[in-house]
Amino acid sequence: MGRLNNANPHHPKKGTRTTVDPIRNEQHIKQIKRRLKKESPRDYLLFIMGINNGLRIGDLLQIKVADVKYLKAGETVSIIEQKTGKSNIVMVNKTVHEALGMYFNSVDLADDDYLFKSRNKDVNGASKPITRETVAKMVKEWTKDIKGNYSSHSLRKTWGYSMRRRFGISFEIICKRFNHSSPRITMAYLGIKDSEINNVLLNEV
Repeated sequence: MGRLNNANPHHPKKGTRTTVDPIRNEQHIKQIKRRLKKESPRDYLLFIMGINNGLRIGDLLQIKVADVKYLKAGETVSIIEQKTGKSNIVMVNKTVHEALGMYFNSVDLADDDYLFKSRNKDVNGASKPITRETVAKMVKEWTKDIKGNYSSHSLRKTWGYSMRRRFGISFEIICKRFNHSSPRITMAYLGIKDSEINNVLLNEV
């Protein structure tokens, strides 16, 4: 994917705490899709699964090839979230299904391999997934020309933001998908700004 731009002025300095942003602009999402589709079927699949499922990146990285390889569009696979221990699902919608097909046609993976396989192996010689840190660097590279602070968490947030702004999905439903304890947490998590609330007040009854 090329060298990372460590001098990117849009990213925070090391040691500072800054909220991670969703990718809000639909055109930016389309640009990243076009780029990754040409450059890397694996990275394209990771991006597509991330912004279409709203799962934490750690949960996506635990998926094995056999979990999704034989699924049809519209089918799901159950997972247990690493952070919460709660059950959830991975949805293979049409876009994810197409990205999976493109990926499997480009690589030779065994059913027990991790979907996003690393070159590294564990002490027993078994495959390992790429790390969250690696994904964070990848996302920063993909978004280096977009104003904001982006990391691996941006994929999950982009799903939530898109569901709310593009499709009008309620915070209650997004909250349930995220396994948050309340919609208020979901609103804060997605960085809903005062300007959006103010725009609602412009609606005339």
